[in-house]
Amino acid sequence: MKKNVTLAGIVAAGLISAGTAAASDLPRSMVWSSYDVGSSGYVEASAIADALSRAENTRIRIMPSGTAIGRMLPMRTGRVDYGFLANEVWFATEALYDFAAQEWGPQDLRVLLGRPASFGMAVAGDAGIETLEDLRGQRVAYVQANPSVNIKVEAMLALAGLTWDDVDRVVVPSFAASTRGLIEGTVDAAGTVTTGANLYELESSPRGIVWPDLPPDSDTAAWDRLREVAPIFEAMNETIGAGLSKDNPAILMSYRYPMVTVYADRSEEEIYALTRAVVEHFDLYSDVSAAMPRWHVDVAGTPPTDAPFHEGAIRYLHEIGVWTEAHDAWNAERLERLEQVIAEWERAQDAALEEQVPGNRWVAFWEEWRAENLD
Repeated sequence: MKKNVTLAGIVAAGLISAGTAAASDLPRSMVWSSYDVGSSGYVEASAIADALSRAENTRIRIMPSGTAIGRMLPMRTGRVDYGFLANEVWFATEALYDFAAQEWGPQDLRVLLGRPASFGMAVAGDAGIETLEDLRGQRVAYVQANPSVNIKVEAMLALAGLTWDDVDRVVVPSFAASTRGLIEGTVDAAGTVTTGANLYELESSPRGIVWPDLPPDSDTAAWDRLREVAPIFEAMNETIGAGLSKDNPAILMSYRYPMVTVYADRSEEEIYALTRAVVEHFDLYSDVSAAMPRWHVDVAGTPPTDAPFHEGAIRYLHEIGVWTEAHDAWNAERLERLEQVIAEWERAQDAALEEQVPGNRWVAFWEEWRAENLD
């Protein structure tokens, strides 16, 4: 059985001193990417960075971006060391959406930690929208170059038997702009996490905020429609966030966000040291927002996540009693899937070259190849 790990327990086990990587294994400076300013991901990355800067004497700069490519490209080029990411991790490892382009393909990513999160349809309280079905004909935000957000919105529409064609799709330039639009009255609904700064502002504004319940997971027909769009979400009862409480919960989608993400070739010792630092200094950032307690290692340090865990993180999590044999089995299966996608991408590229598939047909070719060989 997994232990309930606390900071005191780690200290008692002697892991903070001799049993851990030396402070010198943590880089003296790092750059992290995150969702844009105003998002909960930016707030949480900033809080953890501040804690590590004070406790470990390391300098960390946050590079925010409102798009999946904007967060991933600096990681790929080496300008950014780590990403506080969402489901773009899944899309990047699976070479889906923006990552199906020939210049991308499956990315060999790993996760260190990732807290459980919820995602729902935030609705302006004065829009008269009480159910997902009421979204028909309403203005729903669509974030440019952000499949991580848009696929969740599409999945929630599917729960109600709707598609993007059934709503007034309002294209916005960034994730923060989507929730800002609720305050400014340019959209009526936006897919989002529950703890973003803009949402608390919306809650206190004249418009107010409403979270239409998703169908319970006992509604198998609805959830089957969702899983045809994206099979990686489940239902959860959310009590944390703008307009939510234990007395006023909502049924939303569960996933992991943010996930501390890195490329697989990052040094095991560095990953070990960073995982250690984030876990051991939990008390320095745990009260920054209502969602921060979910960064506790008992939940943030366990699968499932959108990519395999890094070996450096696993080594530390195993040492403190969080990582189990069942987690090892999950990670092995996830690694096998990622390796399979990478192999099929290479096979598809060889086949496209043989068949002289033009560049503008590549994405369609890859989608067909995936359907035959992966899905």
